[in-house]
Amino acid sequence: MLVQEFLEHSAARLPDKTALVCGERRLNYREINALANQLAFGLQARGVQRGDRVAVCLDNTVEAAVAVWGTLKAGAVLMMINPSTKLEKLASNLGDARATVLICSVEKTRQCAPALGRLTHLQCIIGVGTGEVASESDGGKVVGWTELLEKYFDCTKAPARVCINVDLASLMYTSGSTGEPKGAMMTHLNMVAIANSITLYLQNTEADVILNVLPLSFGYGLYQLLMAAKIGGTLVLERSMAYPHVVLKKMVSERVTGFALVPMIAAILLQSDMSTFNFSSLRYITNAGAAMPVEHFRKLRTQFPQTQIYSMYGQTECARVCYLHPDQIDIRPSSVGFAIPNTEAWLVDEAGNRLGNNARGELVVRGAHVMLGYWGKPEETARALRPGLLPHERVLYTGDLFRTDDEGYLYFVARRDDIIKSRGEKVSPREIENVLHALEGVVEAAVIGVPDPVLGQAVKAVVVLKNACELKSKDILRYCVAHLEDYMVPKFVEIRDALPRTSSGKVNKREL
Repeated sequence: MLVQEFLEHSAARLPDKTALVCGERRLNYREINALANQLAFGLQARGVQRGDRVAVCLDNTVEAAVAVWGTLKAGAVLMMINPSTKLEKLASNLGDARATVLICSVEKTRQCAPALGRLTHLQCIIGVGTGEVASESDGGKVVGWTELLEKYFDCTKAPARVCINVDLASLMYTSGSTGEPKGAMMTHLNMVAIANSITLYLQNTEADVILNVLPLSFGYGLYQLLMAAKIGGTLVLERSMAYPHVVLKKMVSERVTGFALVPMIAAILLQSDMSTFNFSSLRYITNAGAAMPVEHFRKLRTQFPQTQIYSMYGQTECARVCYLHPDQIDIRPSSVGFAIPNTEAWLVDEAGNRLGNNARGELVVRGAHVMLGYWGKPEETARALRPGLLPHERVLYTGDLFRTDDEGYLYFVARRDDIIKSRGEKVSPREIENVLHALEGVVEAAVIGVPDPVLGQAVKAVVVLKNACELKSKDILRYCVAHLEDYMVPKFVEIRDALPRTSSGKVNKREL
């Protein structure tokens, strides 16, 4: 099975059902499928062949969703890029992938066309929006979205299938928070396996209405689109949580049943007045992308008592690894549970020996969803994908430290690079962050290690407070002394208005 068949099967089965709600626009499955077919023919007419990379650099819009499906239908490899990406990094990613086509806003075509014109492999830039896109200086590379699709208005059927399931479907660049961005190569087989597993444990059906405020350029956000199409459900696509009450009203009016969030969105929600909203239709909330503070889970349980909450963990290199069933969220809220269906996950020590329960080590993942490797980086690939349980296979070494309890439940400890070595002790930032989030008045907290001539590294906490909160650094330190072991107590506490973030919404600890 190929990824685009999620859409095609639902369009055949439920042509008139609402597939996408985006702002004031509502499109059914027949309409989305037709637009995707038009784009696919348009891409092929501009020279796109099987395996060519097509970069989509758009906000969460109808056009972005259509671009996902149209790219796959054309037999190309999808590259989702955050529209806030700076020109230098955009050009770097396009150059690394040798992308053939860039789909972006008309405004960005004006900004980027001169610089991107030097990328000889880039055959076409498609501008989405109103205004003039082409100019004499672009060499015929730039074309308008509407102009391109209108040429193929009568193409009601998809182009001939050119891929099989082991062909590449997506090239997803990592955020680069721990080094240079790397393009994780995902096949159709990988992505179908991921969507099958997630929709199985979330018990999704065509009755589900999924709200997505995460960027489609973020793997977690992209899979909300893919999953909704797979099950024949409805996706409510919002650009962000910049206006929480607008999103909450949409959640109620559309009778949303599923909501994907990250800790930053949870923090925004928990500062909002939700007392006037009726969330009785909301069946589940999921968290992935970054570890959720335990206190956030407790508060979400209070705000959404009838809603199932799934705590999950994943990586760009395999999308999802494990999840905690909602019936365990009150018992072990800091756990991310067990491996998702059709996946194996275990811990190893530094010598690569497999560990049992009550252990601490690096998480290793085995499954059909593990990436093919990093684009053009054989050495990086060899470090991440190593010999597995069977002679012929490779498994993913995540680089993340976990621990297990008596029953084998998994607990995220830290990225290996994030562990703070202070006073000869290894300190997990997340343990301190969980304590800080339990302090009334703290909205967000991030803990890092900073150089110290005596301690090696000193623990530093960077904290964001609620509006009008009068906590001082000394009050926060006093709280830490009362609730943490002495070697874990921060030496420094800095109060900020906001934390720096990556394009996917994670706290950027490298910048801190």
